[in-house]
Amino acid sequence: MAVTIKDVARYANVGVGTVSRVLNGGCVNDSTKDLVMKAIKELQFTPNSAAHRLRKNRTGVIAVLVPIINHPFFSEFVEVVEDEAEKFGWSVLIVSSQQKIDKEKSIIEKIHRKEIDGAIFVTHYKHDKADLVGCPFVSIDRPLSESIPYVTSDNYHSTANALEYLISKGCTKIGYVGSKPIVDSEVMQREKAYLDTMAKYGLPPRIVNDVIIHGDERKVVDTFFSDYPDVDGIFAAGFTMAQMTYNVAKEKGYSVPDDLQIVAYDGSFQKWGNSYPLTAVEQPIAEMARTIVKLLADVIDGKEVPVRTVLKAKFVKGNTTK
Repeated sequence: MAVTIKDVARYANVGVGTVSRVLNGGCVNDSTKDLVMKAIKELQFTPNSAAHRLRKNRTGVIAVLVPIINHPFFSEFVEVVEDEAEKFGWSVLIVSSQQKIDKEKSIIEKIHRKEIDGAIFVTHYKHDKADLVGCPFVSIDRPLSESIPYVTSDNYHSTANALEYLISKGCTKIGYVGSKPIVDSEVMQREKAYLDTMAKYGLPPRIVNDVIIHGDERKVVDTFFSDYPDVDGIFAAGFTMAQMTYNVAKEKGYSVPDDLQIVAYDGSFQKWGNSYPLTAVEQPIAEMARTIVKLLADVIDGKEVPVRTVLKAKFVKGNTTK
């Protein structure tokens, strides 16, 4: 005879409603949840997920859209999202959408047709806000509309603190190398923090921040070194930009960190190639992923959620600064 939810409740000595809340990601204290999960495991209980989704008018599928998948930030982010989504009983459709806005439009249409339950958007594109009405979306860094929630790190203060560190280490000719999004994004707070900090200390800005696609970082870095060869400190607005900055600096004969100190935004990927660690602002990628999945779950369930969630990044000292 198949094990039922009543059997699980009896085994765990809790109510059926409590088991149901555990299965549906509801609010249950940790000790009670552990009892229920233990009972589920020992009784080998398998919920009838198809019937549950039918009752809830759900598909059990969400989409996560990123510009590219082979980028350190996005690959780590997607991995955690998949693990976290599994806890809510979701399968994850991964979409790599750089230069392919039609892929994003297709996901929006799938949500309207109830073919998927919701989506996590990391987008470089502008979408008509009218198309987003009624869509369970959450976003990283980008406010898609006034009502769609998003998660970001404390871009401005983390950047300002990193620049203060470069100044404390003797840098007076500090540059900014970045890639500028074409949509409204919290990422632009990094450039603002740079300009404000340079003004605060009376230092002339040395900045190249162009709109590019992932993979074209070399163009920006070459332009920067051509325009500002006397630089002694660089804030790179992303990991791949920092990696390229370091490689090009070495090609040009700079000694890092003796001649040139480098700080990156994004530091979970501190090592590459010859295991040379970056000094960096480290975004809490796993926490961002867990937070955004929970937000999406709440949005799908019709709960009120904050529109903007800011998570604290941390400064990590590596070998690219003194």
